[in-house]
Amino acid sequence: MSTTRVTRTTGSSGLRLIPAGAVGIPLYRVVKRSLLVGIESGRYAAGKAIPSEEALAASFGVSIGTLRRGVDELVAEHILVRRQGRGTFVALHSADRFLFQFFHVERSDGFRESPQVELVSFERIRVEDEAASALRLKAGEPVLQIDNRLLLQGKAVIHDRLTLPALLFKGLTEKRFRERTSTIYHLYQTEFGITVTHAQERARAVGADRLATRVLGLALGAPVMQVRRTALTFGDKPVEYRVSTINTVQHEYVRSLSRPD
Repeated sequence: MSTTRVTRTTGSSGLRLIPAGAVGIPLYRVVKRSLLVGIESGRYAAGKAIPSEEALAASFGVSIGTLRRGVDELVAEHILVRRQGRGTFVALHSADRFLFQFFHVERSDGFRESPQVELVSFERIRVEDEAASALRLKAGEPVLQIDNRLLLQGKAVIHDRLTLPALLFKGLTEKRFRERTSTIYHLYQTEFGITVTHAQERARAVGADRLATRVLGLALGAPVMQVRRTALTFGDKPVEYRVSTINTVQHEYVRSLSRPD
């Protein structure tokens, strides 16, 4: 395997090679970063094909093998998707991707389905400390606060409270949010150019508060699971803070863990 490394990007190809063994990062990771820049900037649009491997390798001045290794990592991270006989595309958020990558609640017998989402409230407020910290905002900055009820098998199971930075989502109204044609993350991606690439989560057991009792029909203080999620885009920039309250009487929170590289 080649040990060629780079330290910075210059020139039309976006890469400048330096001798093997020098301090830097592996060449395929520079290719990966260059592709990420192209995706983030919109040069490679969501849902559209990127250039062929041959064209990209020639543009970057690298081998097909090096190019492919960088692409492989982006495919594994669900940022790119390969389609047999058609090429490689910038992944578009869809119901299937949401269910596979971002939704982790299933019935205790293992049955999993996409939730039916009901909008409970939509308002513009001033952000408080917890959400401000997660979103790297100052307390009091304007945010959109959205409450949703998620139904599984026709029963209310999850209350989601979303907090979104108002500056990132200019023009998002209750009507626009309610009339979206696909998932919430699809709305972010296609209408605001914000792609959620991954998320950080913390979970704990709590008692249902008054809002949970109203939204989920639970008794005050009933045991529930609370998951705090910060959704991130390129460069680990936070774009959404979500607090999910889950009724676990008949449902469980399930994650598949993999060993890091």
